[in-house]
Amino acid sequence: MEEKRVDIEQKFDLEAIEKTFTSYKKGQMFDGVVLIKRQDGAIFNIGGKNDAFLPKEEAQDYDNILIGDRFKVVITKSKNEEGMIEVSKDLADNQILQTQNASRLKLGSTFSFVPTAAVEDGLESRMGQFQIFVPNSEISNKFHDKRKCIGRQFDAVVTEIDKDEKRIVASIKILEEQIQKTNEELFWNSIFINKIVKGKIKKIMPYGAFVDVGGVDCFLHISNISYQHISSPDQVIQEGQEYSFKVIEVDRENKKVALSLKALQDSPKKAAIKMLQVGQAYDGIVVKILKFGAIIKLENGASGLLHIKNATEENNRQIYEIVKLDQPVKVEVIDKDEQEEKVSFALVRQ
Repeated sequence: MEEKRVDIEQKFDLEAIEKTFTSYKKGQMFDGVVLIKRQDGAIFNIGGKNDAFLPKEEAQDYDNILIGDRFKVVITKSKNEEGMIEVSKDLADNQILQTQNASRLKLGSTFSFVPTAAVEDGLESRMGQFQIFVPNSEISNKFHDKRKCIGRQFDAVVTEIDKDEKRIVASIKILEEQIQKTNEELFWNSIFINKIVKGKIKKIMPYGAFVDVGGVDCFLHISNISYQHISSPDQVIQEGQEYSFKVIEVDRENKKVALSLKALQDSPKKAAIKMLQVGQAYDGIVVKILKFGAIIKLENGASGLLHIKNATEENNRQIYEIVKLDQPVKVEVIDKDEQEEKVSFALVRQ
């Protein structure tokens, strides 16, 4: 009778053990051996009654795998079309590598990771067998909603590490602040008036816009956006867009930089002067009388000086004796300077 009870208990224990062998979950890692190698994959024994199937595409080195080879795999499906557990060698190899990389980290080490979950007190992820945790206070300043961090890659610095518990606490913010400080030092060491910089429109205001140039906020006043009259900056620029600007003011003491968009554009006067050909005659009108000549404005908007010596060959004559205010005249372009926006005319006798 006693022997029968022992047999029953032994049988019960064996069934319990067998049950644990056949309880497999997605994401679990197991060590096993290749039993059969097929064209589409390998039959892989990981213990218990059910063999696993390793698809060819889940083992980067599949061509080199031999029957009897032993290695680790990760379960990807609890059951495939053949009724077998499906596994991946590549996933296991990656997890092993990630665990090795995590185990080498020390306090102050930097590493990259991708958050996979946003919990009440921060962000979570995994690096192989290590849990990665970033407290709310150490999440990036760029994200007000931590859920938007999920799936994005971040650089972080290790602030706590427990290798026995396989837990790493990290900060995204500390590293971002260090990078920001370095970028600001580089910016202030290299910025100067008339420098051409690229910047992204960060925020548009009624009177201008804040522009991010290498991580430093600069200001673009509405008067420096366009030569044309605009009532709002968003008539020309858009938030999030990148543009080239010219630096027109640098105040290192107060950490302020003023930018100009229109300084990189031709002024209407310069554009009109560019159209003129030296030696060509144009119709214009006298808009101002000076002591030594007159200012002539052409039909295309360009204006320039008609000096007295280029208006008459007679000595001791005054310009007002030759041309009158608002008088239509024909003049020849004898010289022009586009950069200085200057044009010299000679009067064409009609």
